[in-house]
Amino acid sequence: MAKLAITGATVYPISSPPMEGAALLVGDGKILAVGRVEVPSDARVIDARGLHLLPGFVDPHTHVGLWGEGDGPPAYDGNEWTANTTAQVRALDAINPFHVSFADARSAGVTTVQTLPGSGNPIGGEMVVIKTRGRTADEMVLRQPSGLKGALGENPKRLHGQNHKRMPASRMGVAAVIRQYLARAREYDPEKGRDLGLELARRVLERAVPLRLHAHRADDIVTAVRIAREFDIDLSIEHCTEGWMVADFLAEAGYPVTLGPMLGGRSKVETANMTFRNPGILEKAGVHVSLMTDHPFVPIAHHRIQGALAVREGMSEAGALRAMTLNPAEMLGVTHRVGSLEPGKDADFVLWSDHPFRARARVVATYIEGHVVYGAEP
Repeated sequence: MAKLAITGATVYPISSPPMEGAALLVGDGKILAVGRVEVPSDARVIDARGLHLLPGFVDPHTHVGLWGEGDGPPAYDGNEWTANTTAQVRALDAINPFHVSFADARSAGVTTVQTLPGSGNPIGGEMVVIKTRGRTADEMVLRQPSGLKGALGENPKRLHGQNHKRMPASRMGVAAVIRQYLARAREYDPEKGRDLGLELARRVLERAVPLRLHAHRADDIVTAVRIAREFDIDLSIEHCTEGWMVADFLAEAGYPVTLGPMLGGRSKVETANMTFRNPGILEKAGVHVSLMTDHPFVPIAHHRIQGALAVREGMSEAGALRAMTLNPAEMLGVTHRVGSLEPGKDADFVLWSDHPFRARARVVATYIEGHVVYGAEP
């Protein structure tokens, strides 16, 4: 693959300050150099003066390719609700690479996503980090498994207790199901019979894979931390809608949080205290913050708008960009490949007509591993 040089753009490496009139040199799908670059004579050159060049966005909590959109019941593949713990199910097995959500992601400058089961079960299944380009799910994989999905609060209460009259029907029950599952994993002996669900739990207990717990309400957030401490496991808190109410607690706990979706109504009791001030408050408290869409619950095409509104309500611009790129890559364990513009990383980048937080900004071209996957080269 011939070398490609993007020159004259305002470049946002994320891992270092923005640079005006800078260049990005790529070859063989990797970033070769960034900044004041000496362009090789054999490189193909794109004049990007007036454009903004950023790493592809990383959306750390989505159901892209997994959750139907306007397809009806045949596409409801997000929750295996037939049992309350289903760690053995894998998001990878339900991903449709030809689903329209991947095209939506590329058009919005999102080049990497974590796709995961829904929040119907206290223990929901295996998550996977993928690129948003590919013909088979397997070739898109960056990390598998990238986490074990779990959920606290109203969703598992409603799905199991209210709809199916089985445990859990209360917050006590939800936490107990998660604890019991992790306790069983401590005693798991594969020589006595293989259990795929407990195999993943053992990896969680070994801190090879994090538990990622859906938690909106402040008390559920605290319960998530309590369980993680009890079992000495790695944790990320997903949604964290009332995180701003316990910001100092979260900073002291030290676990990363993934905020969102924020661009929508207060659709249930747990989101009554949703605010765009949440990211800025947590950033100032010293919490490791990432932003997510939870696509399709907020369309992935609106990811940048959430970042812009977070800045309007108090988050730093640099912090918001980092929360959409390098922070989620760190939290997902894929910084060796994506999240910033640095030599050796994948050539996943986006040319924007303006700063992506400007209302009229549009994606000019999205690249994954050096290939244009949306738009056209200027």
